[in-house]
Amino acid sequence: MQKKMRSGITTGTCAAAATKAALMTWSGSFTEGVDVTSPQGTKIHVKIETCEKIMNGGRASVIKDAGDDPDVTHGTLIIAEVQVQEGIDTVLKAGIGVGTVTKPGMSVAIGEPAINPGPRKMILQAVQDVLPDEYGAIVTISIPDGERLAKRTLNPTLGIVGGLSIIGTTGIVEPMSEDGFKNSLSPQINMVKALGYDQVVFAPGKIGQDIAIHRYGIPAETVLQTSNFIGHMLESAVQYNMKKVLLFGHLGKLVKVAAGIFHTHNRMADARFETLAAYMAAAGAPQQAILEILACTTTEGAMPIIEQYQLQCVYQTLAERASARAKRYVFGDLIVGTVIVTLQGDILGLDDTAREIGGSLGWNIK
Repeated sequence: MQKKMRSGITTGTCAAAATKAALMTWSGSFTEGVDVTSPQGTKIHVKIETCEKIMNGGRASVIKDAGDDPDVTHGTLIIAEVQVQEGIDTVLKAGIGVGTVTKPGMSVAIGEPAINPGPRKMILQAVQDVLPDEYGAIVTISIPDGERLAKRTLNPTLGIVGGLSIIGTTGIVEPMSEDGFKNSLSPQINMVKALGYDQVVFAPGKIGQDIAIHRYGIPAETVLQTSNFIGHMLESAVQYNMKKVLLFGHLGKLVKVAAGIFHTHNRMADARFETLAAYMAAAGAPQQAILEILACTTTEGAMPIIEQYQLQCVYQTLAERASARAKRYVFGDLIVGTVIVTLQGDILGLDDTAREIGGSLGWNIK
């Protein structure tokens, strides 16, 4: 029987718990664990690592436990230092290792600590749980290792500088949460929208993203990675009222889209060579070419075969089909173009819509 995976707690829950423990220490009623309230009203018990009373307040820390989720913040120390004052509204500040928002389109205003609405609600509730109504607090959240860890997240892309974000919509980390990862990708589209664009470029991976930006001059702020979740990102583009999407990436991913596969992880679906073979056959390929394609193990390995049989026209067809399938996937709510490239960045195929979108973004493809 498969072992049940253990859930964990978010950085927002840790920050709220440390805040509450710091205040309880100041008031003289500290215990080794505290209960905090999730945005949905659920009580979450959190172990406190350290605490101490300071002048006009308290300081406490929590070690982030992500459960069995592969989270870069697992085991990270999160600290809250709280200064209590009478007659003020509670203020949240970013300490060492907590990022600051620098770009529009986020759920937090530019210049504010990167503490998302859910955690903010939890921290404010923690303050209210302990302090009398006439008191407020200055709450500074710090993550000593946050700046280093932030380099392994999407924060640099999102324009969050100086450290990690304090996140979590439910207070609980569900192990191996695919939805959590997908939902971390979507806000990037809102940032592109906030910068005045109504079109966005989706690259399944970093190689495609770098090629689009550095070789072909597409504005970096418009080029987003989708990972394997092309379908999810297309749906998100519709939700954020984007008008046009340019799919830009390697043959190995985009040939799947041409076959109507929108979750491109190889364990979900892998019809790369069957799709190549089908379109080559439609273009008049001999049986021997089809057999050689079906025997391939990589799409890079298939390219010399396609060249040998002078069937490079198949790339144009695949680009057109990928665009058509993507447009159909969102019921025609987006205009979609596709560019297929090699690992070295050479263009194999693109459709007319791709030329239109790329041209409006100022790319340097002739």
